[in-house]
Amino acid sequence: MTKCETTNCGKDATLQCPTCLKLGIKGSFFCSQPCFKGFWKEHKVIHALAGGQPPVDDGVYNPWPHFRFTGKLRPFPQTPKRAVPESIQRPDYADHPEGRSLSEEALRGTTIKVLDDDEIECMRVAGRLGRECLDEGAKAVEVGITTDELDRLVHEAAIERDCYPSPLNYYNFPKSCCTSVNEVICHGIPDKRPLVDGDICNIDVTVYHHGFHGDLNETFFVGNVSEKHKKLVQVTHEALSKAIELVRPGVKYREIGNVIQKYVAPHGFSVVRSYCGHGIHRVFHTAPNVPHYAKNSAVGVMAAGHCFTIEPMISMGMQKAESWPDDWTAVTADGLYSAQFEQTLLVTNNGCDILTKRRENNGQPWFMDKL
Repeated sequence: MTKCETTNCGKDATLQCPTCLKLGIKGSFFCSQPCFKGFWKEHKVIHALAGGQPPVDDGVYNPWPHFRFTGKLRPFPQTPKRAVPESIQRPDYADHPEGRSLSEEALRGTTIKVLDDDEIECMRVAGRLGRECLDEGAKAVEVGITTDELDRLVHEAAIERDCYPSPLNYYNFPKSCCTSVNEVICHGIPDKRPLVDGDICNIDVTVYHHGFHGDLNETFFVGNVSEKHKKLVQVTHEALSKAIELVRPGVKYREIGNVIQKYVAPHGFSVVRSYCGHGIHRVFHTAPNVPHYAKNSAVGVMAAGHCFTIEPMISMGMQKAESWPDDWTAVTADGLYSAQFEQTLLVTNNGCDILTKRRENNGQPWFMDKL
């Protein structure tokens, strides 16, 4: 018979803590409700350690008590939305009560814009500044830092460069970048959860500078990451690189997904189908749509002057995505880890330019010396 967990009790116990059951913690038994309530302050600490939920005055923080999480990650409290000086040029959705981009909605369709020389130069600047902002956040990734602190660093880096952080209030997204940890596929909302040893964390940054957006993301190791998760991150980056090699005038956009899936499938990984790359320039998301899976029905053929992102999301298990009740955080349906990398690309006469390319080590990925 299992004994009560309460210190110095020792009675036979059959009652289990409901939070432990939800988090998959074994061995938490109590003999009675009075024992459970009396030992609550000491007991609840294991919830934070095992499931990522911080103890607060009224119990365990859980904004959605009846929601079934697919993995171990849990939401933490968020800080208020950060302010942007009025002197910085803002996209049309920045002050819209619903965060709607009316200019983006007006362009919905299959026509792909060909940028002129002035627009291309503006995109080059936006891409470079976006890269600089991501690099500021990347330098701070370590065990113990919160994703909210990463958001602050990216936000301040954008302001210093006369940029508006594009995600902020985009259809009411509350933060200045996306931070997607472990089983989060994309669109994770920065919060007060500290990164822990073994996490992988994607930082997705877009900046809006003088009327143009530059978009990129990378997945980072936190502390001592397992070999299987390192492999996931490495293969995801390699898949993006393989896809970029394909980009040149005359190539059909649907071919990108064939290249990515062909590369990742032999490793046992799956390609998320719910989200895709996209055109980008004066608006955040526009034509073309760029799926990352094989045999897709993407419309369009690449031409010089096209600007778009490739951003494969690769999962260790199922490709299926589910959403948290915040309507943003997308997670794997089986709770297994997912990784992502993204670049903004400009099609040129002979191939493409990576507008958000790393400026160090000839553009080689940051993790090459950590595998």
